[in-house]
Amino acid sequence: MTAPKTFLILHGFQNHRPAGHWQHWLAGELRARGHEVRYPQLPAPDAPVLDDWLAALEEHGKRPSEGEFVVLAHSLSVLLWLRAGARRPEADRVLLVAPPSPAVTASIPEIAAFADGLDLTEKGVRARLVHGDGDPYCPDGAALVYGTPLGLDTDLVPGGGHLTPDSGFGPWPTVLRWCENPETRVTSNSNSNSASNTTGTE
Repeated sequence: MTAPKTFLILHGFQNHRPAGHWQHWLAGELRARGHEVRYPQLPAPDAPVLDDWLAALEEHGKRPSEGEFVVLAHSLSVLLWLRAGARRPEADRVLLVAPPSPAVTASIPEIAAFADGLDLTEKGVRARLVHGDGDPYCPDGAALVYGTPLGLDTDLVPGGGHLTPDSGFGPWPTVLRWCENPETRVTSNSNSNSASNTTGTE
């Protein structure tokens, strides 16, 4: 029997944890498998304050006393994770999904503070980056904007867009499999086995 893990799931801008979102689906699937899931509603998602989100990250990111601790962040919460610096929780694995580009973030007044001072030269960020092509919030591609400068292992989801329900990402079986098997490559939202489909970068 595999030991239960603890998962912290962090949502993005204007996200009220809707039932149709892959993060909501994932939380239910992980709980059904006996894992602990932290899926907090971050403060004021329609007008987020960086310091308030950082405080919430510290509150919900306390490492469990035993077992693996895994973090999954989507969209604006990727920038939250990168901005956290010394306040970043200690996690065994991290999945950073569909971050908006700093330029796009800076152009949206409600979230511009998340891009201000973002350090994309930081060394030692240990995470897997997952992004879709054609993401309107990161038009240059997250692999170029984040993956290469930060040296992140990267998975591309063809046709994935911003990886939301609007682009077909309600249930997302490959993310669920990655949660239980870190060798899984997250390259689709199908039920096919993608453990050997390696598209990552060093």
